[in-house]
Amino acid sequence: MSYHLRNLLTASLGIFCSCAGLADAQGAGPGTTLIEGYYWIRAVAPPNFHKYLQSNPVITESNAVLESHTTAGQFQIVDGQLVQLISEPGAPEEFLYGVVSTERFIDDKSLQLSFSIEQNTHGTFAWQGDTLTWSTPDIERPNTAAFYVCTDQLVYINLGAYMYQTPEGCADQTIHYYNDKVANE
Repeated sequence: MSYHLRNLLTASLGIFCSCAGLADAQGAGPGTTLIEGYYWIRAVAPPNFHKYLQSNPVITESNAVLESHTTAGQFQIVDGQLVQLISEPGAPEEFLYGVVSTERFIDDKSLQLSFSIEQNTHGTFAWQGDTLTWSTPDIERPNTAAFYVCTDQLVYINLGAYMYQTPEGCADQTIHYYNDKVANE
């Protein structure tokens, strides 16, 4: 049964799994060894030091979170799209795309990041050195690398100044690629 068909059936039957860390509940995914051409993306400062970007539940259309190295997603940026590899090694490549909401959250200061089979239509992802950035011509941001990590480890685009008036329950973070063969703590 295909990955997407399994997700559709699971959702239509009302069966939900909060089994973050159990990739084989949805399929094996790319595994814990980095595939050539992809990167891990992680925070490098407290309070989320070495927490890794991923979908939650893993390898499914869902919210973006920073979580354990054991379930880290594998990413690249292609034509401004943040692309998460979800297929097993050797299988035809399947992807999820980082999608930025147009709706504002958390005191009108942020946009939520999630993962979808549909490409992002709001803004552009890029690398600035090893740092993940997001920008769009219709929103002027003081720091295109500023993210919030909030309750339940959810990831948001920070529209305000980095480390200034951070909303309660959130931490300011920048997130960076890492290309060692395995994600570490």
